[in-house]
Amino acid sequence: MNETTSPAPASPEAVRQFTVGEDDDGIRLDRWFKRNLPQVGFATVSRWARTGQIRVDGKRAKPEDRLATGQTLRVPPGGEDAPAAAARKAAPRARSLSAEQIAEAKAMVIHETRAAIVLNKPPGLATQGGSKTTKHVDGLLDAFVEDEKTPRPRLVHRLDKDTSGVLLIARTPGSAASFSKRFASRSARKVYWALVVGVPDLAEGVIDAPLAKQPGTGGEKMHIDEENGAAAKTRYRVVDSAGQRAAWVELEPLTGRTHQLRVHMAAIGHPIVGDGKYGGQDAFLTGAVSRKMHLHARRLIISEPKATGKDAPASTGKLDVTAELPEHFAMSMDVLGFDQGLSDASPLREDTPERTPEEKKQAARRHFKQARKEERAPRRARGAANAQAKPKPKGKPAPGGKSKPAGRAGGTPAGKPGARPPARKPAR
Repeated sequence: MNETTSPAPASPEAVRQFTVGEDDDGIRLDRWFKRNLPQVGFATVSRWARTGQIRVDGKRAKPEDRLATGQTLRVPPGGEDAPAAAARKAAPRARSLSAEQIAEAKAMVIHETRAAIVLNKPPGLATQGGSKTTKHVDGLLDAFVEDEKTPRPRLVHRLDKDTSGVLLIARTPGSAASFSKRFASRSARKVYWALVVGVPDLAEGVIDAPLAKQPGTGGEKMHIDEENGAAAKTRYRVVDSAGQRAAWVELEPLTGRTHQLRVHMAAIGHPIVGDGKYGGQDAFLTGAVSRKMHLHARRLIISEPKATGKDAPASTGKLDVTAELPEHFAMSMDVLGFDQGLSDASPLREDTPERTPEEKKQAARRHFKQARKEERAPRRARGAANAQAKPKPKGKPAPGGKSKPAGRAGGTPAGKPGARPPARKPAR
């Protein structure tokens, strides 16, 4: 919840005022209500805006208007939905976790700030749940909810189940939106370490191969599709090699497609060690090298949202975190004679890569789709409000649900236009 400019009102009939915090900078007015006052429905927000009861810095505002940090938001009293509906819209309660689950979640933490929690995800633990996945990182995030006022942390990106390393968790919805923008704009730098079978001919290069879901796999597997695939680029660098048997490489994804690093390395003939899904039996080395996946998110560099509030610590504006290798990966490095000190996992690029024409088209389509969605929401709300305000027809409906046509003035029954009234019988 944003900081209030005055103490909480003692009466539900009092006007409320809020100051827009850094966490809510740039969001729509209706989204602010959904995030901070979920008990107030969208139709109510639209009605308040239409009648001028909502004010931003003293001025009328529309539901689609964007808010800025420091603005004062005036909210009229009331507007809460029915108790049952309000309970459904309220923030979900933290799940009950066992002491072992809480300990497991907190053991993964390698760095914390006011905006983020950074984990070192172990291999074998899924990031999110699925139809057959009950244990996952997302299910353990309730371990970081201290009380009812603490928002539930949110995932910002994903790692494959068998991939280990840096996983960024946002503490609040606002920081989640900020971090998501960094990933979408590709300003975030991610460096992976991997052991691959064989040694690439070129010590450094860029793999540019579009990816799409492979037909017949239910979306569980990706493949290279030059005609219909989404643009995908990966920069790689060979750090060291063990003869021609294996190589230690640094990988930096310039795009974020599913299984991108795994598909790209297999495509150039050097699958990641332990990745039988894309490398088959050729992805496994004999001897003491582990059969587990050897792909690790070693380092993440990303701009961090500015901290707000008097208790906020000074922020450098940049989050730079390195995750230690899992046990099986470190042992394989020793077996192959690789020295971790040969690399500090520095990004392989200095600036944000320029988007290709196809990528720009895809981004434009997403932007247009989102804009249309935001435009439709106010129209739907107005339609719902008008339907509620429309008076119901008077009179008792005829059998079958249809109203009986009214007669003409003077007692003449209604009929076809121009029809003669029935002739009267002569009086006797």
